[in-house]
Amino acid sequence: MNTEGKKGTTTLGIVCKEGVVMAAEKRATKGHMIAHKNTKKLFQIGDNLGMAIAGLVADGQLLNRYMSSEVELYQLKRHKEISVKAAATLLSNMLIGRRMMPYFVGLLLGGVDSEGGHIYGLDLAGGAISDDYVSEGSGSPFVYGVLEDHYHKDMTVEEGVDLAVLSLMVSSSRDSASGDGINVATITKEGYKELTEEDIEEKMSKIKEEKGLKYP
Repeated sequence: MNTEGKKGTTTLGIVCKEGVVMAAEKRATKGHMIAHKNTKKLFQIGDNLGMAIAGLVADGQLLNRYMSSEVELYQLKRHKEISVKAAATLLSNMLIGRRMMPYFVGLLLGGVDSEGGHIYGLDLAGGAISDDYVSEGSGSPFVYGVLEDHYHKDMTVEEGVDLAVLSLMVSSSRDSASGDGINVATITKEGYKELTEEDIEEKMSKIKEEKGLKYP
């Protein structure tokens, strides 16, 4: 994440049997300088929805506020939760509406509705694509390498959390714009829940021990 509009970040989303897992690391950069080491890139935008941002910090935070407000208004007007597809379409329309002065972001939107779990990747031009797993940012090539090898459709949420942590540890060990900790959230029929730092540290320690993986 940086002020030059480049996506110096790693975010990911995984669809599991009981819901979805979303994760992001915490480093923010300005060019080659590490600007912040505890940057929030993963947000709850509804009872059943989450969003992860890569790219320009201000644009990502603004879109988070817009989406949180729109999702709340939808629930107040219609007395039901917005579907993940409808939320992705709404976010896509926001991005399309700014083509002359685009938001310099790559976004992930995920959640659970009556049709199950869904993850969407959205680019700065408003393109929205749903898949079993999606990653954004400069560390995403390393994440895709891990996900391609380990992901399966019958994965439990707990397995998805372990895979998300492993993927971000790998990307942070190779991508200089990623690192300084991990945020992970699960979204199921019970709602949105972020893992504690203690839970994440425990999983990271287990991965380090089992795989001998170093984490910067």
